[in-house]
Amino acid sequence: MFSWLGTDDRRKKDPEVFQTVSEGLKKLYKTKLLPLEEHYKFHEFHSPALEDADFDNKPMVLLVGQYSTGKTSFIRYLLEQDFPGMRIGPEPTTDSFIAVMHGTMEGLIPGNALVVDPKKPFRKLNAFGNAFLNRFVCAQLPNPVLESISVIDTPGILSGEKQRISRGYDFAAVLEWFAERVDRIILLFDAHKLDISDEFSEVIKALKNHEDKIRVVLNKADQIETQQLMRVYGALMWSLGKIVNTPEVIRVYIGSFWSHPLLIPDSRKLFEAEEQDLFKDIQSLPRNAALRKLNDLIKRARLAKVHAYIISSLRKEMPSVFGKENKKKELINSLGEIYSRIEKEHQISPGDFPNLKKMQEQLQAQDLNKFHPLKMKLLDTVDDMLAHDIAQLMVLVRQEETQRPNQGVKGGAFEGTMNGPFGHGYGEGAGEGIDEVEWVVARDKPMYDEIFYTLSPVNGKVTGANAKREMVKSKLPNTVLGKVWKLADIDKDGMLDDEEFALANHLIKVKLEGHELPSELPAHLVPPSKRKLPE
Repeated sequence: MFSWLGTDDRRKKDPEVFQTVSEGLKKLYKTKLLPLEEHYKFHEFHSPALEDADFDNKPMVLLVGQYSTGKTSFIRYLLEQDFPGMRIGPEPTTDSFIAVMHGTMEGLIPGNALVVDPKKPFRKLNAFGNAFLNRFVCAQLPNPVLESISVIDTPGILSGEKQRISRGYDFAAVLEWFAERVDRIILLFDAHKLDISDEFSEVIKALKNHEDKIRVVLNKADQIETQQLMRVYGALMWSLGKIVNTPEVIRVYIGSFWSHPLLIPDSRKLFEAEEQDLFKDIQSLPRNAALRKLNDLIKRARLAKVHAYIISSLRKEMPSVFGKENKKKELINSLGEIYSRIEKEHQISPGDFPNLKKMQEQLQAQDLNKFHPLKMKLLDTVDDMLAHDIAQLMVLVRQEETQRPNQGVKGGAFEGTMNGPFGHGYGEGAGEGIDEVEWVVARDKPMYDEIFYTLSPVNGKVTGANAKREMVKSKLPNTVLGKVWKLADIDKDGMLDDEEFALANHLIKVKLEGHELPSELPAHLVPPSKRKLPE
């Protein structure tokens, strides 16, 4: 008796078992979330249904910016080679969306052929029509960078109503479609052209709900003096603060991302450090791709649940026979009140609701009588997925990350500064003197020796207590000084001889100059008398 109850309970306690995160996401979407989306016409209001390629594709980077901010040059800089369909110039040259992807042969695939390929994640773009598809191509080429990521180049954003209408398709809606599916959105700004046009402002607003994916690049920064660069950076942050409504400050990378000599090399070190940070961010995408897809599925599930409550509430209020049109207008006008009622009734966060104005516009074209009433079984299935299956997939994500710890973007510009003397920080900080025959600490050792002999050494060594009194004069916190001690006390006897004391002071100097301490002492910093010690 009541055996079905027991079965349901067992199902909730024992989530489904998946072999890979990608397989799990596909199965959960098709069996648990898609039925809810289809029942309440989610795809007509928000986003087309997801396909297998959306879960299997490589991480994608979307480049957005006004014309002549260096989007195409940025891609060429990353790949270190030209790609099919590439056009670079000071005027608006890229008039198409170009998906730069890996392929065994160089070539271009036109948009209409691209949206019928089930292996590519672009099939649902056919909804934007021929005006868009005629301006959408896939550039394929064998490049090591593209083995890990794909890059989407976009047309330069223009200003003025006329240019926006002449596109023939909804530019902001296409970008929103991509924003939902990519792993990183890079907004490029030209240091000489910070004005945010009407269309650009509309585009940034279309990227709302994807702020976590957005990074900003202030490009061509080598063309202005350091003092001016500070002012430009401040102006950019001010402009962005008016459009991107987030309490956090968006990360802005400053640099010059092309292979030309720096016009004003004063900020070279800054550009190198910023480029390194940006490259690390992009290189982390393959490793975090599964987690991003999982996060996007959870966001989609939350929106689908709210959408179901809205649709069923509207259906419930509609009369069955007379006064349908008047009631429809009344309900659409009072949609904000319906939002508030659903929010209180189901304890839903206001941030989970879709844009009110956009929803009202979409409802105008719908027959509210054809909407379905609330079907709790569909919602319970999604709740079950969020409560149990997603937790299991999170564990699987961590397992996959540990199995592929070195997964990252390789080749192109990512290899250029990885090894050799042009690697970031080479010969600086703890790396100073790496190529020299002489011990680098020996330069300042006479000065350190004078201090050493004032600390009452016994048998050529100073105690930890005496060394501490001198080391704390640096005003560095104990955690840092503890690390300095650990690196400098090479023979681990709790005391420092003159070479170890000189090394400790050298490491303190490295830290005070703003560099990080190494986790292990580099071979070139080991004192000459200690280099033959058995480990």
